[in-house]
Amino acid sequence: MTPTWIGISAGLGAGFGLAVFLAVHELRPASPSLGPALARLQPPSGAGDAVPGRSVAIGRLADRMRRVIPATDLRLLGRTSEEFVTSLIVAGLIGLAVPSVLLGLLTLMGRSFGTGVPVGAAVGFAALLVLIVYRDVGHKAAFARRECRRAVCTFIDLVALQRAAGRGTEESLIRAASKGSGWVFARIRQTLLRAELSVSAPWDGLKQLGTDLGVPELGDLGDIMQAAGVTGAQVYRTLRARATSLRAQIRTDELAHAELRTSQLEIPGALLLVVLMLLALYPFAARLLAAPAVN
Repeated sequence: MTPTWIGISAGLGAGFGLAVFLAVHELRPASPSLGPALARLQPPSGAGDAVPGRSVAIGRLADRMRRVIPATDLRLLGRTSEEFVTSLIVAGLIGLAVPSVLLGLLTLMGRSFGTGVPVGAAVGFAALLVLIVYRDVGHKAAFARRECRRAVCTFIDLVALQRAAGRGTEESLIRAASKGSGWVFARIRQTLLRAELSVSAPWDGLKQLGTDLGVPELGDLGDIMQAAGVTGAQVYRTLRARATSLRAQIRTDELAHAELRTSQLEIPGALLLVVLMLLALYPFAARLLAAPAVN
């Protein structure tokens, strides 16, 4: 074997060994990071508060756009105002670039455009993309809020069962939160853990979480459990009644949403019927227009 092939074989072997080492290193469980864990346990802050490593310019722009930024929806989705503003800026830049590139290619192919067409196309497409990104946050937040309400209904039932088993107020909340899965129960567990570490009432944390997420049902649960924790009231029947009413409300909202989707499905059918009618009437209209006038 020549020295060249020996060098190539050695290089390939070293590359394969490096790949195996990196794969094993990535698959090995990493030690938890203390910084992000402590950040998750801190009380939630406003959408425009400073975060480590953010751009100063983006932060200032987010502070100026505080009135138009959907802060509640962003907190529900777990996003910051800086990320939202960045997505709007990126969408606007893409909207400005795409028509400019397309019109530039058409110009190279021999087509000529005035000054107003490229500017209008770029600005219009950029505004359209920004609007799509802005409305997408609202749609995702509405879906997440419906999911959150269903999870809260299950959480209320679990708390009622814990109270029926003779558990205390705080213990009922903690045990009920540990039985569920999903991002809603994860946030409830974080809220209860934060309240335990800060030696504060858990129902206050639930009410604040309901306000932050725009889910008033969590605030109602906090009020009910506050009555149980402060005055020692028997709240089992109240919890079951609240869960039943919330379940009925969710069912009504889902039926209304299904009816809206069903009505929206009729629009393509109506448009298709109009197109078919135009295709059927086109030959007769063409003959009438082509027929010579009779004096």
